[in-house]
Amino acid sequence: MKASITLCALIALEQVAATPLGKRQDFSTIKYPAGTGENLHEYPPGTGENLHEYPPGTGENLHEYPPGTGENLHEYPPGTGENLHEYPPGTGENLHEYPDGTGENLPFYPGTGQPNPLFKFTSSYHILATPDQVVNGTTNPVFTGGLPGAQATYDFGINSDLDLICYSIKLTGFRGEFQSPARTATHVHQAARGRNGPPRLVFPNPVGTGNERFSVGCMRGPFTTGLIVNGTDTGVGFELSQIEANPSGFFADLHSSLAVPGAVRGQFPG
Repeated sequence: MKASITLCALIALEQVAATPLGKRQDFSTIKYPAGTGENLHEYPPGTGENLHEYPPGTGENLHEYPPGTGENLHEYPPGTGENLHEYPPGTGENLHEYPDGTGENLPFYPGTGQPNPLFKFTSSYHILATPDQVVNGTTNPVFTGGLPGAQATYDFGINSDLDLICYSIKLTGFRGEFQSPARTATHVHQAARGRNGPPRLVFPNPVGTGNERFSVGCMRGPFTTGLIVNGTDTGVGFELSQIEANPSGFFADLHSSLAVPGAVRGQFPG
């Protein structure tokens, strides 16, 4: 009986050895089970468990996992955001687009000016700021022409119940350096069209490379501007409900060392 078993085993081994290589199972093509993918630290049993690299076609050149999926890949695996160029300013890295399912914590989606529906605003405003709207002087203001070629769009969402304002600012064609006696050179002033008035809100100056710069975020009162007039900061006592009560009495602008009175300016819609 033992001899018969041994003989059968030898025959089986000879059959395996005689099998052409092309007909043997190719373990390199084995995929992860559905629903697991490249988030596993090890391969499932039978597929080469404990391998340190991904199988071909599943991100074998990635050194680490992307943020939120494991630990920190230098590149996204195929199909998970590899076509994104950079994060929008204010989110961490500078992408022009959000990957699907992300960005829900920002008030506006980048490049669109569209408010995030998760944020509740009591009013919202879209402003186009151009050089031809800039004036200088208070008693007899004159149009200066601003900084030719520059332009900015301001998208504001206000929740006056919380004294909260969210902003998405896009600046193009800017030259020179940001310059203002206030804390930044990007403002909302209180004044009607063609007139000048004090800044009530200041925002981080737009940042970026090339022709486009961005500034995105939210802030909440009480507000200060860093500009002191007659011993008082021009933001002290200001509330966002004042904009809602008379939006056309306010304008957004931005200042350059090449156009100190203002590079661009745009009035709030009435």
